Amino acid sequence: MSNNAQNEDRTFQILSDLIDEVFSNHYSKDKKMQSEPMKSPVVEQTPTQVFESIEDYTAQTGKRFRMTKDQKARNLSREDAFNETFGGKN
Repeated sequence: MSNNAQNEDRTFQILSDLIDEVFSNHYSKDKKMQSEPMKSPVVEQTPTQVFESIEDYTAQTGKRFRMTKDQKARNLSREDAFNETFGGKN
């Protein structure tokens, strides 16, 4: 075999070994994850921000208060929906 062919075979073998290792590591991790029960991530509880009014909400966030579909379906006023969502003092 020529020197060039030997180098190509060696390169192919090295690449093949690397690819095999990556796949085996990836799939062995997937199998471990499937066998372990799912743990819910720890979510840090932060106090919800309380806005005094819809105007206060707009001033602090720069956004318009939007009612949810459920609140609209229950025919709540914007003020009632805001108070339900943020506990405001309207």
